[in-house]
Amino acid sequence: SNYNTDVHISVVIRTLNEAQYLGQLLEAIHTQDIGPLGVEVVIVDSGSTDGTLEIAERFGCRVEHINRREFSFGRSLNIGCDVAQGEYLVITSGHCVPVDNQWLKNLIAPLTEKTVSYVYGRQIGGDNTQFSEARIFEKYFPEISYIPQQGFFCNNANSAILKSVWQKHSFDEELTGLEDMALAKVIVEAGHKVGYVAEAPVFHHHDESWASVRRRFEREAL
Repeated sequence: SNYNTDVHISVVIRTLNEAQYLGQLLEAIHTQDIGPLGVEVVIVDSGSTDGTLEIAERFGCRVEHINRREFSFGRSLNIGCDVAQGEYLVITSGHCVPVDNQWLKNLIAPLTEKTVSYVYGRQIGGDNTQFSEARIFEKYFPEISYIPQQGFFCNNANSAILKSVWQKHSFDEELTGLEDMALAKVIVEAGHKVGYVAEAPVFHHHDESWASVRRRFEREAL
């Protein structure tokens, strides 16, 4: 196989018309302070028409395609994780932008230390986030890390998992959402631990209304 031993971290990004922030995200990935570790970016696109693919090409990303009819969050992530060559699979949204150049290093640290097998990082509101919305982020993504944490809350807008653990369990392709929490539950029941890393924040720029985000978060928290 053409397995690249220089790649340690694979960043998997699901995209559908993410041109607005994708360039900032890819730029930030390239400026991460990760020492000797190698990083690649895998884009799984479900039919972008807004310049997303041109941006991905400009940054030399590997691009996989999924038909919108076959799309589920779990299936698109499994496609990306499957081709990813890194030992650490970092999953982020095309409209999240790392706050600083320590993001990747801090996010995967608990995985490299073998404390936990699946982690998620902090999310902070983007430019258009109102105060009430920012309060919701503070509730779900506090300033203190929990490694490991209690419960199954996890969020794939900013997360990382060991490839070896994903290979055994992978994401449920039938779910319409919550694939992150479903996998967290499965791997915890298999004896693994999940952690929350406050020191790996991203700005999460939302296009969905905050009423719907809050409903989703509260449903997920249950």
